[in-house]
Amino acid sequence: MTNRQIVLKSRPVGEPVATDFELIEGPIPEPEAGQFVAQNIYLGLAPAARLRMSEGASYAAPTPLGSVVYGQSAGIVVASRNDRFQVGDKVVVTDGGWQDYTLTDGALATKVDEGKAPLASWLGVLGVSGQTAYGGLLLHGRPKPGETVVVSAASGAVGGAVGQIARIKGCRVIGIAGGAKKCAFVRETLGFDDCVDHRAAAFDAALRAACPNGVDVYFDNVGGAVRDAVFPLMNDFGRIVVCGLIAEYNSTTTRAGPDWFPILTRRLTIRGFLMRDHADIQPRFIEDVSGWLADRRIVAREDITRGLHRAPEAFIAMLLGRNFGKSLVEL
Repeated sequence: MTNRQIVLKSRPVGEPVATDFELIEGPIPEPEAGQFVAQNIYLGLAPAARLRMSEGASYAAPTPLGSVVYGQSAGIVVASRNDRFQVGDKVVVTDGGWQDYTLTDGALATKVDEGKAPLASWLGVLGVSGQTAYGGLLLHGRPKPGETVVVSAASGAVGGAVGQIARIKGCRVIGIAGGAKKCAFVRETLGFDDCVDHRAAAFDAALRAACPNGVDVYFDNVGGAVRDAVFPLMNDFGRIVVCGLIAEYNSTTTRAGPDWFPILTRRLTIRGFLMRDHADIQPRFIEDVSGWLADRRIVAREDITRGLHRAPEAFIAMLLGRNFGKSLVEL
Protein backbone atom coordinates (compact mmCIF):
# COMPACT_ATOMS: atom_id res chain seq x y z
CA MET A 1 0.00 0.00 0.00
CA THR A 2 1.21 3.47 -0.87
CA ASN A 3 0.31 7.07 -0.19
CA ARG A 4 -0.66 8.84 -3.40
CA GLN A 5 -0.10 12.59 -3.37
CA ILE A 6 -0.79 15.48 -5.72
CA VAL A 7 2.17 17.86 -5.58
CA LEU A 8 2.76 21.28 -7.10
CA LYS A 9 5.05 20.71 -10.09
CA SER A 10 5.19 24.29 -11.39
CA ARG A 11 3.76 27.66 -10.40
CA PRO A 12 0.68 28.56 -12.45
CA VAL A 13 0.78 31.63 -14.67
CA GLY A 14 -2.81 32.83 -14.84
CA GLU A 15 -5.26 29.95 -14.72
CA PRO A 16 -3.74 26.68 -13.43
CA VAL A 17 -3.40 23.86 -15.94
CA ALA A 18 -3.11 20.11 -15.44
CA THR A 19 0.65 20.11 -16.01
CA ASP A 20 1.15 22.36 -12.96
CA PHE A 21 0.41 19.27 -10.84
CA GLU A 22 1.90 15.80 -10.54
CA LEU A 23 0.63 12.57 -8.98
CA ILE A 24 3.35 10.75 -7.05
CA GLU A 25 3.43 7.74 -4.74
CA GLY A 26 5.33 7.11 -1.55
CA PRO A 27 5.12 5.09 1.66
CA ILE A 28 2.29 5.56 4.13
CA PRO A 29 3.76 7.67 6.97
CA GLU A 30 4.28 6.27 10.45
CA PRO A 31 3.36 8.47 13.43
CA GLU A 32 5.95 9.53 15.97
CA ALA A 33 5.12 10.54 19.54
CA GLY A 34 2.28 13.07 19.54
CA GLN A 35 1.26 12.37 15.95
CA PHE A 36 -1.46 10.40 14.18
CA VAL A 37 -2.20 9.28 10.63
CA ALA A 38 -5.62 9.71 9.01
CA GLN A 39 -6.78 7.90 5.91
CA ASN A 40 -8.58 10.55 3.92
CA ILE A 41 -12.07 9.93 2.59
CA TYR A 42 -12.78 13.42 1.25
CA LEU A 43 -10.68 16.39 0.26
CA GLY A 44 -12.13 19.91 0.48
CA LEU A 45 -11.02 22.17 -2.36
CA ALA A 46 -10.41 25.79 -1.41
CA PRO A 47 -9.76 28.84 -3.62
CA ALA A 48 -7.13 29.86 -1.06
CA ALA A 49 -4.94 27.07 -2.40
CA ARG A 50 -4.48 29.13 -5.58
CA LEU A 51 -2.91 31.95 -3.56
CA ARG A 52 -0.43 29.50 -2.05
CA MET A 53 0.63 28.33 -5.51
CA SER A 54 2.12 31.76 -6.29
CA GLU A 55 5.16 33.39 -4.76
CA GLY A 56 3.55 36.80 -4.26
CA ALA A 57 2.76 38.32 -0.89
CA SER A 58 -0.20 36.67 0.84
CA TYR A 59 -1.41 35.68 4.28
CA ALA A 60 0.15 32.20 3.91
CA ALA A 61 3.58 31.01 2.80
CA PRO A 62 3.82 29.78 -0.81
CA THR A 63 3.60 26.02 -1.35
CA PRO A 64 7.13 24.81 -2.17
CA LEU A 65 7.46 23.12 -5.55
CA GLY A 66 7.28 19.37 -5.13
CA SER A 67 5.14 19.67 -1.98
CA VAL A 68 1.60 18.40 -1.45
CA VAL A 69 -1.06 20.89 -2.53
CA TYR A 70 -2.87 22.59 0.35
CA GLY A 71 -6.43 21.61 1.20
CA GLN A 72 -8.66 20.35 3.98
CA SER A 73 -9.24 16.63 4.41
CA ALA A 74 -11.78 14.48 6.23
CA GLY A 75 -11.14 10.88 7.13
CA ILE A 76 -10.53 8.25 9.79
CA VAL A 77 -7.59 7.82 12.17
CA VAL A 78 -5.73 4.61 11.27
CA ALA A 79 -2.65 4.94 13.49
CA SER A 80 -2.08 7.16 16.50
CA ARG A 81 0.50 8.12 19.08
CA ASN A 82 -1.53 11.14 20.13
CA ASP A 83 -3.62 10.82 23.30
CA ARG A 84 -6.36 13.10 21.96
CA PHE A 85 -7.04 11.06 18.81
CA GLN A 86 -7.76 7.35 18.80
CA VAL A 87 -7.84 4.84 15.96
CA GLY A 88 -11.33 4.93 14.47
CA ASP A 89 -11.98 8.62 15.21
CA LYS A 90 -13.41 10.61 12.30
CA VAL A 91 -11.45 13.83 11.85
CA VAL A 92 -11.09 16.93 9.71
CA VAL A 93 -7.55 18.27 9.19
CA THR A 94 -7.31 21.87 7.99
CA ASP A 95 -4.01 21.32 6.17
CA GLY A 96 -4.53 17.64 5.31
CA GLY A 97 -3.49 18.16 1.70
CA TRP A 98 -4.29 16.39 -1.54
CA GLN A 99 -3.26 12.89 -0.55
CA ASP A 100 -4.56 9.53 0.60
CA TYR A 101 -2.99 9.67 4.08
CA THR A 102 -2.20 12.66 6.30
CA LEU A 103 0.38 12.71 9.08
CA THR A 104 -0.33 15.41 11.67
CA ASP A 105 0.28 16.41 15.27
CA GLY A 106 -3.42 17.26 15.60
CA ALA A 107 -2.94 21.02 16.12
CA LEU A 108 -5.15 21.71 13.09
CA ALA A 109 -7.37 18.66 13.45
CA THR A 110 -10.91 18.39 14.80
CA LYS A 111 -12.92 15.31 15.74
CA VAL A 112 -16.29 15.23 14.03
CA ASP A 113 -19.63 13.88 15.17
CA GLU A 114 -21.40 12.11 12.31
CA GLY A 115 -24.48 12.07 14.49
CA LYS A 116 -24.81 15.79 13.75
CA ALA A 117 -24.09 15.58 10.02
CA PRO A 118 -22.41 13.30 7.44
CA LEU A 119 -18.62 13.42 7.15
CA ALA A 120 -18.69 15.44 3.91
CA SER A 121 -20.62 18.23 5.64
CA TRP A 122 -17.70 18.77 8.03
CA LEU A 123 -15.67 20.04 5.07
CA GLY A 124 -18.50 22.33 3.98
CA VAL A 125 -21.35 23.76 6.00
CA LEU A 126 -19.94 22.53 9.35
CA GLY A 127 -16.31 23.02 8.34
CA VAL A 128 -14.08 25.89 7.34
CA SER A 129 -16.55 27.08 4.68
CA GLY A 130 -19.48 27.25 7.09
CA GLN A 131 -17.43 28.76 9.88
CA THR A 132 -16.09 31.39 7.46
CA ALA A 133 -19.66 32.32 6.54
CA TYR A 134 -20.87 32.37 10.15
CA GLY A 135 -17.95 34.35 11.55
CA GLY A 136 -17.55 36.72 8.61
CA LEU A 137 -21.21 37.67 8.50
CA LEU A 138 -21.99 37.89 12.21
CA LEU A 139 -18.70 39.33 13.48
CA HIS A 140 -17.94 41.73 10.63
CA GLY A 141 -21.16 42.18 8.64
CA ARG A 142 -23.22 42.66 11.82
CA PRO A 143 -26.58 42.28 9.99
CA LYS A 144 -29.72 43.77 11.54
CA PRO A 145 -33.29 42.64 10.90
CA GLY A 146 -34.76 44.33 7.85
CA GLU A 147 -31.39 45.19 6.26
CA THR A 148 -30.43 44.18 2.73
CA VAL A 149 -27.55 41.71 2.51
CA VAL A 150 -25.94 40.95 -0.87
CA VAL A 151 -23.76 37.85 -1.28
CA SER A 152 -21.58 37.01 -4.28
CA ALA A 153 -20.86 33.40 -5.29
CA ALA A 154 -24.19 32.71 -3.61
CA SER A 155 -24.50 29.10 -4.77
CA GLY A 156 -21.11 28.18 -3.31
CA ALA A 157 -20.37 26.71 0.09
CA VAL A 158 -19.54 30.01 1.81
CA GLY A 159 -21.99 32.23 -0.05
CA GLY A 160 -24.91 29.85 0.35
CA ALA A 161 -24.37 29.62 4.10
CA VAL A 162 -23.98 33.41 4.43
CA GLY A 163 -27.30 34.07 2.77
CA GLN A 164 -29.20 31.48 4.76
CA ILE A 165 -27.80 32.75 8.05
CA ALA A 166 -28.70 36.31 7.04
CA ARG A 167 -32.26 35.16 6.38
CA ILE A 168 -32.38 33.51 9.80
CA LYS A 169 -31.31 36.86 11.25
CA GLY A 170 -34.27 38.61 9.58
CA CYS A 171 -32.55 40.23 6.60
CA ARG A 172 -33.58 40.60 2.98
CA VAL A 173 -31.00 38.61 1.05
CA ILE A 174 -29.93 39.03 -2.58
CA GLY A 175 -27.56 36.52 -4.13
CA ILE A 176 -25.26 36.89 -7.11
CA ALA A 177 -24.38 33.73 -9.05
CA GLY A 178 -23.30 32.66 -12.53
CA GLY A 179 -26.09 31.29 -14.72
CA ALA A 180 -29.83 30.75 -14.55
CA LYS A 181 -29.55 27.28 -12.99
CA LYS A 182 -27.47 28.50 -10.06
CA CYS A 183 -29.73 31.50 -9.53
CA ALA A 184 -32.80 29.25 -9.46
CA PHE A 185 -31.12 27.05 -6.85
CA VAL A 186 -30.26 30.09 -4.73
CA ARG A 187 -33.84 31.36 -4.81
CA GLU A 188 -35.82 28.13 -4.68
CA THR A 189 -33.66 25.83 -2.54
CA LEU A 190 -31.58 28.16 -0.39
CA GLY A 191 -34.46 30.58 0.12
CA PHE A 192 -32.82 33.86 -0.88
CA ASP A 193 -35.24 36.66 -1.68
CA ASP A 194 -33.72 37.05 -5.13
CA CYS A 195 -30.62 36.15 -7.14
CA VAL A 196 -29.01 38.04 -10.01
CA ASP A 197 -26.99 36.40 -12.80
CA HIS A 198 -23.66 38.20 -13.13
CA ARG A 199 -23.22 36.72 -16.61
CA ALA A 200 -26.34 38.48 -17.93
CA ALA A 201 -25.86 41.46 -20.22
CA ALA A 202 -28.01 43.69 -17.99
CA PHE A 203 -26.40 42.56 -14.73
CA ASP A 204 -25.85 46.05 -13.27
CA ALA A 205 -29.44 47.12 -13.95
CA ALA A 206 -30.86 43.85 -12.61
CA LEU A 207 -28.82 44.15 -9.42
CA ARG A 208 -29.99 47.73 -8.91
CA ALA A 209 -33.61 46.65 -9.39
CA ALA A 210 -33.18 43.83 -6.85
CA CYS A 211 -31.87 46.32 -4.25
CA PRO A 212 -34.33 49.23 -4.37
CA ASN A 213 -33.34 50.34 -0.86
CA GLY A 214 -29.61 49.98 -1.44
CA VAL A 215 -27.23 47.51 0.22
CA ASP A 216 -26.39 47.45 3.92
CA VAL A 217 -24.04 44.44 3.99
CA TYR A 218 -22.05 43.07 1.05
CA PHE A 219 -20.30 39.74 1.61
CA ASP A 220 -17.72 39.59 -1.16
CA ASN A 221 -16.35 36.23 -2.33
CA VAL A 222 -15.51 37.36 -5.85
CA GLY A 223 -14.08 40.85 -6.26
CA GLY A 224 -13.59 42.17 -9.79
CA ALA A 225 -16.53 43.37 -11.86
CA VAL A 226 -19.10 41.94 -9.44
CA ARG A 227 -17.73 43.99 -6.55
CA ASP A 228 -17.62 47.05 -8.79
CA ALA A 229 -21.34 46.64 -9.53
CA VAL A 230 -22.32 46.34 -5.86
CA PHE A 231 -20.15 49.16 -4.58
CA PRO A 232 -22.24 52.13 -5.87
CA LEU A 233 -25.33 50.65 -4.18
CA MET A 234 -23.88 50.70 -0.66
CA ASN A 235 -25.89 52.66 1.92
CA ASP A 236 -24.50 55.02 4.51
CA PHE A 237 -22.72 53.06 7.26
CA GLY A 238 -22.79 49.95 5.10
CA ARG A 239 -20.42 47.06 5.77
CA ILE A 240 -18.39 45.24 3.13
CA VAL A 241 -16.93 41.92 4.27
CA VAL A 242 -14.00 40.95 2.04
CA CYS A 243 -13.80 37.17 2.18
CA GLY A 244 -12.42 36.20 -1.23
CA LEU A 245 -11.40 37.57 -4.63
CA ILE A 246 -11.75 34.46 -6.77
CA ALA A 247 -12.29 36.53 -9.93
CA GLU A 248 -8.81 38.02 -9.44
CA TYR A 249 -6.73 35.05 -8.26
CA ASN A 250 -5.65 34.07 -11.78
CA SER A 251 -5.06 37.62 -13.00
CA THR A 252 -1.65 38.44 -14.46
CA THR A 253 -2.33 42.16 -14.78
CA THR A 254 -3.13 44.98 -12.36
CA ARG A 255 -6.71 46.18 -12.71
CA ALA A 256 -8.12 49.55 -11.73
CA GLY A 257 -10.22 49.41 -8.59
CA PRO A 258 -13.48 51.20 -7.83
CA ASP A 259 -13.67 54.82 -6.72
CA TRP A 260 -12.75 54.50 -3.05
CA PHE A 261 -13.71 58.09 -2.17
CA PRO A 262 -17.20 56.95 -1.04
CA ILE A 263 -15.50 55.01 1.76
CA LEU A 264 -14.97 58.41 3.34
CA THR A 265 -18.17 60.18 2.33
CA ARG A 266 -20.48 57.27 3.23
CA ARG A 267 -18.47 56.22 6.30
CA LEU A 268 -18.22 52.63 5.11
CA THR A 269 -16.43 49.86 6.91
CA ILE A 270 -14.57 47.42 4.66
CA ARG A 271 -13.02 44.53 6.50
CA GLY A 272 -10.88 41.69 5.24
CA PHE A 273 -10.64 38.68 7.51
CA LEU A 274 -9.22 35.19 7.86
CA MET A 275 -11.23 32.57 9.66
CA ARG A 276 -8.19 31.46 11.64
CA ASP A 277 -8.45 34.79 13.51
CA HIS A 278 -11.71 33.55 15.05
CA ALA A 279 -11.03 29.95 16.03
CA ASP A 280 -12.66 30.64 19.40
CA ILE A 281 -16.14 30.77 17.85
CA GLN A 282 -16.04 27.16 16.62
CA PRO A 283 -18.09 25.59 19.46
CA ARG A 284 -20.86 28.20 19.14
CA PHE A 285 -20.76 27.91 15.35
CA ILE A 286 -21.15 24.11 15.40
CA GLU A 287 -23.98 24.28 17.92
CA ASP A 288 -25.91 26.90 15.94
CA VAL A 289 -25.38 25.55 12.43
CA SER A 290 -25.90 21.88 13.29
CA GLY A 291 -29.21 22.90 14.87
CA TRP A 292 -30.22 24.89 11.80
CA LEU A 293 -29.31 21.90 9.63
CA ALA A 294 -31.42 19.57 11.76
CA ASP A 295 -34.35 21.98 11.54
CA ARG A 296 -33.76 22.37 7.78
CA ARG A 297 -33.36 26.11 8.19
CA ILE A 298 -30.09 25.66 6.29
CA VAL A 299 -29.61 23.49 3.19
CA ALA A 300 -26.15 22.47 2.00
CA ARG A 301 -24.97 21.01 -1.28
CA GLU A 302 -21.72 19.28 -2.21
CA ASP A 303 -20.15 19.04 -5.68
CA ILE A 304 -18.27 15.73 -5.49
CA THR A 305 -15.58 14.55 -7.90
CA ARG A 306 -14.40 10.95 -7.46
CA GLY A 307 -10.73 10.00 -7.55
CA LEU A 308 -7.60 11.72 -6.23
CA HIS A 309 -6.16 11.96 -9.75
CA ARG A 310 -9.06 14.26 -10.68
CA ALA A 311 -8.36 16.80 -7.91
CA PRO A 312 -6.55 19.24 -10.26
CA GLU A 313 -9.43 19.02 -12.75
CA ALA A 314 -11.99 19.74 -10.03
CA PHE A 315 -9.88 22.57 -8.61
CA ILE A 316 -9.57 24.30 -11.98
CA ALA A 317 -13.32 23.91 -12.56
CA MET A 318 -14.00 25.51 -9.17
CA LEU A 319 -11.82 28.52 -9.98
CA LEU A 320 -13.79 28.94 -13.21
CA GLY A 321 -17.12 28.80 -11.36
CA ARG A 322 -18.19 25.42 -12.74
CA ASN A 323 -18.82 23.85 -9.33
CA PHE A 324 -22.21 23.75 -7.67
CA GLY A 325 -21.86 23.94 -3.87
CA LYS A 326 -18.83 22.88 -1.84
CA SER A 327 -16.19 21.29 -4.07
CA LEU A 328 -15.06 17.94 -2.67
CA VAL A 329 -12.97 15.07 -3.97
CA GLU A 330 -13.99 11.61 -2.78
CA LEU A 331 -11.04 9.21 -2.54
